[in-house]
Amino acid sequence: MPAIQAASRSAAEPQASAQYLTFMLADGVFAMDIATVREIIQHCQMTTVPLMPAFVRGVMNLRGAVVPVIDLQARLGKPNAVVGKKTCVVIFDVQREGERVELGLMVDSVSEVIEIPPAEIEPPPQFGSIIKRDFIRGMGKVDGKFVIILDPERALNVDDMTALVERSQEDVTA
Repeated sequence: MPAIQAASRSAAEPQASAQYLTFMLADGVFAMDIATVREIIQHCQMTTVPLMPAFVRGVMNLRGAVVPVIDLQARLGKPNAVVGKKTCVVIFDVQREGERVELGLMVDSVSEVIEIPPAEIEPPPQFGSIIKRDFIRGMGKVDGKFVIILDPERALNVDDMTALVERSQEDVTA
């Protein structure tokens, strides 16, 4: 739902549940708004790109287009993911300078699409989070357990990742 529509709702009007794609990273269950997901593909051969930070696994050919693939586990500050039988690349749309950019996210496995009502989403924890707090949109309560809902605008901010890449290249050449 566009932010403009959401902002114009009255406080008394209930908000509809949003749909989220859930996936596994290490031992955690994460989710992102399904509206940003383009497709899910099986892990495939990637071309590594020199002088990239550890979270950039490489680029892949997606129907003739070059798509960068981010190891989401490494992007969230954990060790690089180990490729397994269920490893997938989730193709997301992100915005950069007003243009749509496709970005692949390597995850351990994709689970399902779930609906989470807004009343079942808590704010990110103040401390003790396993990932950067500003990457988290909220904590969704599903069947008595929490699902970490990532904020794609922050966790997958192309400009932030580009700045990290540029800094890592400066460190190597300095």
